[in-house]
Amino acid sequence: MTFSSSASPDVLVLGGGLVGSAVAYGLAREGARVTVLDEDDGGLRASRGNFGLVWIQGKGYGLSPYAQWSRSSSTRWPGFADALQSETGIDVALRQPGGFQFLFNDEERAEREKRLSTLKAELGDYPYQMLSAAEVRERIPQIGPAVIGASYTPMDGHVNPLKLLRGLHAAMQARGVQLVSAERAERVVPEAGGFTVHGRRGTYRAARVVLAAGLGNRALAPFVGLHAPVAPNRGQVLVSERVAPFLHYPTLNVRQTDEGSVQFGDSMEEVGFNDFTTTPVLADIARRGVRAFPMLRHVRLVRMWAALRVYSPDGFPIYDASQAHPGAFVVTCHSGVTLAAAHALRVAPWIMGAAMPDELPSFSARRFEHAQELTPAH
Repeated sequence: MTFSSSASPDVLVLGGGLVGSAVAYGLAREGARVTVLDEDDGGLRASRGNFGLVWIQGKGYGLSPYAQWSRSSSTRWPGFADALQSETGIDVALRQPGGFQFLFNDEERAEREKRLSTLKAELGDYPYQMLSAAEVRERIPQIGPAVIGASYTPMDGHVNPLKLLRGLHAAMQARGVQLVSAERAERVVPEAGGFTVHGRRGTYRAARVVLAAGLGNRALAPFVGLHAPVAPNRGQVLVSERVAPFLHYPTLNVRQTDEGSVQFGDSMEEVGFNDFTTTPVLADIARRGVRAFPMLRHVRLVRMWAALRVYSPDGFPIYDASQAHPGAFVVTCHSGVTLAAAHALRVAPWIMGAAMPDELPSFSARRFEHAQELTPAH
């Protein structure tokens, strides 16, 4: 299919996952005519394999604007979730009671205290607590004896990520966004007054183009004078049967969903584009989960999956506007759930001509040109 100039949208968004859909929804809220090209089920689809956390604590160590950017999204999440439910009837199950990272030895405690105290010193307003085992047990009685304490911040929460993706697709289409499914963008050609995108099934044209294709951004960015040095990082997740509610806070490794199942996760593996599950890693995930909650020892596991995160060399996002080809943007990050509200409510207006959010210059890919030593974001 080929769009004629009279039918061309204002913006083409390449990628229909959480990042692209949040941006497209935000663009539609700004009054833009938008078309989203979304790859078929053969795509890598990080949005369908994440943990669902709206997570702030610890992020930004080594690049404090990331802590500010993440928190700016977290504070906008309640209004963002309310808007999605109002427009679509879909409750994405946002809960923000604060979150825990469990600690199992003194070395983990020292490292956690160092990270959080550094962020507080840099940012000032950065609430957190380092809790003893007894203090954690007061809030989460089911923890096991191996847990010696935890870090807690009131900034953290979680959602149902599949409901979020469904809600974003429904909301953006209700606002007139055209979603072209099973289409992979292969080439972007800058032209007078806009861009032509050549896909496997058709050709599309718009005045602006947003690269939100996850790991696909690496190949697409050079077409428009941008740089997106992203690479895959595999994470694996286990899911249990539904159990009676017991965990009313999200934690970094274990969370109970709004539907009652329990998720176990937090592996990080550099294995290229291999998105298969592996028994040794899943066994380690299960052991850590049971150390935290021995009551789960005999719970049946019903699903497992692996997904490829989208990581830059330092783990932080990349946001850039092309200087060589104005109207082209790249938006790529690992934390598509946490940052969904910021992408819809702060990045989208910038793409349409509003002032760039204050935090974004820190996330230009130009930071990699002279990087000596990179600090992991997560």
